[in-house]
Amino acid sequence: MTSKPAARKPRAATSKLHDGDPTQTRMRILDATFRRLVQEGYAALSVREIAKDAGVNHALINYHFGTKDQLVIDVLDAVNQRLLERQASMYESSAGFAEKWASARRFYQDDLDSGFVRLQAELWAASLSNPVLRDKFLPRLLAWKKVVLGGVREAMTAMEDTGMKLPPPFTPEVIACWVSEFWLGMEFADLLGVKEENVEHRAALDAVQWLLESLDARAARAASAAEAAEATTTTTSTEPHDLVVRARSRK
Repeated sequence: MTSKPAARKPRAATSKLHDGDPTQTRMRILDATFRRLVQEGYAALSVREIAKDAGVNHALINYHFGTKDQLVIDVLDAVNQRLLERQASMYESSAGFAEKWASARRFYQDDLDSGFVRLQAELWAASLSNPVLRDKFLPRLLAWKKVVLGGVREAMTAMEDTGMKLPPPFTPEVIACWVSEFWLGMEFADLLGVKEENVEHRAALDAVQWLLESLDARAARAASAAEAAEATTTTTSTEPHDLVVRARSRK
């Protein structure tokens, strides 16, 4: 008697490439990658661990992002675009320069606490030995420096409007370089936990705050003087007409 072949066990269903809403899947992957980068760094980044954290098949990461480098750049862009818009909105506001500087200081502390500063530092370090990543990372860094330069140019224009002009070596580009490189250096010191430099950093930030408060006060005085001069000019220009009116009324 011939034995019947053993029944085959049903094969486990394979994970679909599209796991629910593709937009939501992409966001879960980006969020999981951000957390891994901030907690463990770029060197320890594992696509499989990211997929596990996001609750998706690891093939979905390749489907949505292609490479690990593109994934981390997209993580940077997801956060950086919002922060650049926040920065640009602050610079374009009608607030005084000292208030804008105070806002920038608060933004920095928020970015340090959220992990964004660590994320940026991780990609900076990884870019030193990864030219593909460097080509993608540098334009993002330069975009932030461009926003800083715009803020410095506005402040220097306001200063010149008050009658004070810096000597030729002190161009907006030079001062913007000082500001941006100071912030970047402070970021690395804070990430490394160099507490000895905290006092000096705070003093440097306070010194710029004082300078900008002085500029705001000078600009306010110049604006008041201009308004007073305009009012005087308007009064003087109407005097001949008033004299004619009074002369006619006497007839």
